[in-house]
Amino acid sequence: MDMEQRIKVCAAHVAPVFLDAVATVSKACKLIGEAAANGARLIAFPESYVPGFPVWAALRAPIHNHEYFKAIARQSIEVPGPLTDQLCNAARRHQVFVSVGISEGTRASVGCLWNSNLLIGEDGSILNHHRKIVPTFYEKLIWANGDGAGLRVVETAIGRLGMLICGENTNPLARYALMAQGEQIHVSSYPPVWPTRDPSEGGNYDFAAAIRIRAGAHSFEGKLFNVVASTFLDVGTLRALEPAGADALRILRETPRGISVVIGPSGLPVSDTLCDDEGLLYHDVDLGDCVEPKQFHDVVGSYNRFDIFKLTVNPSANMPLSYDDTASTRPVSFDPPLEEEATAGRVDNLIGS
Repeated sequence: MDMEQRIKVCAAHVAPVFLDAVATVSKACKLIGEAAANGARLIAFPESYVPGFPVWAALRAPIHNHEYFKAIARQSIEVPGPLTDQLCNAARRHQVFVSVGISEGTRASVGCLWNSNLLIGEDGSILNHHRKIVPTFYEKLIWANGDGAGLRVVETAIGRLGMLICGENTNPLARYALMAQGEQIHVSSYPPVWPTRDPSEGGNYDFAAAIRIRAGAHSFEGKLFNVVASTFLDVGTLRALEPAGADALRILRETPRGISVVIGPSGLPVSDTLCDDEGLLYHDVDLGDCVEPKQFHDVVGSYNRFDIFKLTVNPSANMPLSYDDTASTRPVSFDPPLEEEATAGRVDNLIGS
């Protein structure tokens, strides 16, 4: 496939309409059109953008959060489904590639959810559907484990695209699995904040620094571009979280924010950084910049020893149920005497031998 060498990418540092999937998808479709009108060939949305990241799980004990869980379960979207179709139609209408984080539901269960990311092609097709392999820390109270079905790189007209969700960018094996497929543009999606302790206790998690370290490491090791998209924490989200209490809101306001940025093959930022303001971040990337540094460290090529190291990935999807369709078509014998005769013949043959 012929690839465009120079393209404009867009990191959407934006807020959802918190816990309102219909309104959030509508907002996303408008932003897709805006990014395309500004020349972007790829727009990347944050983690669980539809319908918003369940930050309440970090702020209160689970026994207080049942109503929030029921809300995100109601607002999680199916793949395929009507809201997914809207996102695909927007990508096709504006001829732009779209990476979007969703909380995914399923008809197989009213309460099983996944932290998922969709890569949608400029033709509106779903090119990759990735479920976060292991939800991080308190995310386990919301989302189930994913699988390896989406742990792959897609070859497109704008390069080989891969994606990982938040903490997965700390998993060396997951990252290597994408690098080994020739990844050129990586999408990293993140929530608005990552509370790990009450800021009043000191030593809070420096979210921006953690993102820079992870994104920089992946770009430097893979010699690739990394489009980082974090959610913007807006007033509407804070208002929706008011029932969690004054302490919860204080923690959110005092916790360091996530950032959106583009990292180059050197491991250093090549764009501006968005943190405290909502908006779309654009940057022109040249895939040719991925070539020269491969001379120094090509960890999926000449700078490795595949006779020493091996990585095996199981690409199958976890399914709650599968039918053995061959069982209903197998011939069934209803003639026991013939079966007994056949068995006796096998015994005689064994004795004779």
